[in-house]
Amino acid sequence: MSSKGIRDQVAIIGMGCTRFGELWDKGTDDLLTEAATEAATSAGLSIHDIDAFWLGTMTSGVCGVTLSRPLKLDYKPVTRVENYCATGSEALRNACYAVASGAYDTAMAIGVEKLKDTGFSGLTGIRPVGDGTDPGLSSPAAFSFLAPSYAHKYGVDGAQLKEVMSRIAFKNHQNGARNPRAQFQKEVSMETIRGAPLVAGELGVFDCSGVSDGSAAAIICRTEDAHRYCENPLYVKALSFVAGPAAGPIDPGYDYTTFEEVVRSAADAYAQAGITDPRAQLAMAEVHDCFTATELVLMEDLDFAERGTAWKEVLAGTFDRDGELPVNPDGGLKSFGHPIGASGLRMLFECWLQLRGEAPPDRQITTVGPGRTLGLTHNLGGAPGEGVSFVGIFGTELGGMGLDA
Repeated sequence: MSSKGIRDQVAIIGMGCTRFGELWDKGTDDLLTEAATEAATSAGLSIHDIDAFWLGTMTSGVCGVTLSRPLKLDYKPVTRVENYCATGSEALRNACYAVASGAYDTAMAIGVEKLKDTGFSGLTGIRPVGDGTDPGLSSPAAFSFLAPSYAHKYGVDGAQLKEVMSRIAFKNHQNGARNPRAQFQKEVSMETIRGAPLVAGELGVFDCSGVSDGSAAAIICRTEDAHRYCENPLYVKALSFVAGPAAGPIDPGYDYTTFEEVVRSAADAYAQAGITDPRAQLAMAEVHDCFTATELVLMEDLDFAERGTAWKEVLAGTFDRDGELPVNPDGGLKSFGHPIGASGLRMLFECWLQLRGEAPPDRQITTVGPGRTLGLTHNLGGAPGEGVSFVGIFGTELGGMGLDA
């Protein structure tokens, strides 16, 4: 059963995004100020005109003062949220619901992380004491189970699957090389990717997303007010978030070739938006490629490819920037980087550029056009078999192809 959703009730009217990377010369305050100012300027608003704020961060602040201090907010409500790697999307989801409810006329969702200053790689924080069933693996180790499991289940030769994973990294580095805001802005050859040192299992250095600093922000208002601020807003079609029961590590039936949380949240989002054929109706997708094997599995969980066939689609270029359905045209987590609190909003920022035709000419995808005006963003948090998933769908038209007006 799908949630009711708030399709076409709210709109994105302004966005901002910093460069992601090792930003040693900038602090959390600098990043928040840069992203918030760009978003407000693009909407023709003063930051002080915005009614309420939702801040997503995992490690760079513990309350609303993290945002109110640098922005010098005049006693406005600021809510800090966290939901693993889906933190930025969680900020967006809450801000959208608040505006749709009528509680506020305008709201800002903003995410930030200064991971490079923590000294940690990947998720930070202290693991709580458990009941002994938590394997306590690092993120690369937990996600390394995906590749051999997929190869075994679908009869793909190990060397062939390594080629597929390398092809995903190659694609995302190609895309990131054209993106001045990306952490990694160089193309990397297939030979270099294949020969990189291993991190965990068959995951090499280039199979893993970057550890980054960065911030991104979006401003939301009711749909009927959108054109007061923006000539070409993005309309929110669907917002779906689910948390699974985290039974994977103790479930003998879990085979590490799918994320049930993604399957459920995608089905819910498609139902909210009225999408029946995502591969044909979506113009683009930004997905949570924390590791190359993750992106492979997501292509099937999001119904972009039939089970057991995504590896062939990857090699055929289906998800390339100039392919049938561009996936991660901004470089994805792999090349753009992954400051946890900002990643979900960074994905939306790419939809903001691409769907509105404002990406630079060498980055603008050609799938956007009549009948294909929708983009998807996807965040995954946690680990295989024990995580959370967000799927959002956004578009430039009210109603749209295959959707009721």
